[in-house]
Amino acid sequence: MSHQTGIRAGNDVMDSFACAKSGDQYRVLKIVIEDEQLILGDTRKASKKWDQEYDCLVLPLVEDCVPCYILYRLDSTNNQGYEWIFLVWSPDCSSVRHKMLYAATRATLKKEFGGGHIKDEIFATTKDDLTLSGYRKYLASQAAPLPLTAAEEELRQIKLNEVQTDISCDTKQATLQGVAFPIHKDAVAALERYRDKKLNYVQLEVDAEQELIRVCGTEPTEVKDLPMRISKESPRYHLFRYKHSHEGDYLESTVFIYSMPGYKCSIKERMLYSSCKNPLVDMVERKLQIEIEKKLEIDDGDELTSDFLYEEVHPKQHAHKQAFAKPKGPAGKRGIRRITRTPVEGEEED
Repeated sequence: MSHQTGIRAGNDVMDSFACAKSGDQYRVLKIVIEDEQLILGDTRKASKKWDQEYDCLVLPLVEDCVPCYILYRLDSTNNQGYEWIFLVWSPDCSSVRHKMLYAATRATLKKEFGGGHIKDEIFATTKDDLTLSGYRKYLASQAAPLPLTAAEEELRQIKLNEVQTDISCDTKQATLQGVAFPIHKDAVAALERYRDKKLNYVQLEVDAEQELIRVCGTEPTEVKDLPMRISKESPRYHLFRYKHSHEGDYLESTVFIYSMPGYKCSIKERMLYSSCKNPLVDMVERKLQIEIEKKLEIDDGDELTSDFLYEEVHPKQHAHKQAFAKPKGPAGKRGIRRITRTPVEGEEED
């Protein structure tokens, strides 16, 4: 609703509004309510940049327990002209009647001045709210994200864990998606021995308390031993050298296995291992120059059979689908002969 109180701006106020909006004569306009009418309380002209004279022009215009409106011109413009700040001063110590009167007339003044010229609108109950520092705090609060629900906050934490990070043994800088925990020196040594073919299996775990990735197993391992290496209680990372023959060639392929035993683990643990996986793989491939032939994610070690590994490392090529066969046309150029009438003697049949 507009004009809720029936209070309107007088002609002198409307003239001042028009003059203020059309040029740079005024920096500040103070508007008050007297005799059920909006009147011009005071004005100030501009002499410096808007932020250099803000406090010294605005603060002297307000009285401790008397509400008022203040329009302050910025140096920025939009398609309608200069932009303004609309300050509503309503101190707590003022009477309830005055506070209600100014609150109910607020929309009227904004409409008659022209809402398109107002960039920001501030409701102030203390003088700190009216200062330049208070205005900048208001701008910061407007730019801040809205409060999040519990579900939104959990999603935000997940996304924060997916920042870009650069992996090394002692850094957590961001260039790769995931969380980069430092690799313990013993784990690095085990991976280097694996690279040099002194080991054929390395198992790694995340130490959440120390924020480290540690080695927790390097036993000689064959395919038949793999299911026994997969924990049924905790997530793990595994590097396994898969020795096999393919099309007559002997191959040794590195398989990276990320084992996650379903929902037996806590949400935090699942998120942590999932976020650390990509940085760890990047470090293994890029820093240690270990070529990973296949990356697997499993929840049960019983999946790791010889046939399963072979099909994962050497997937069968899907046969090409046969193109749609065009239906055969009718026999002959004109199709099957059709008799539409009895032939007349001497007349050739079609």
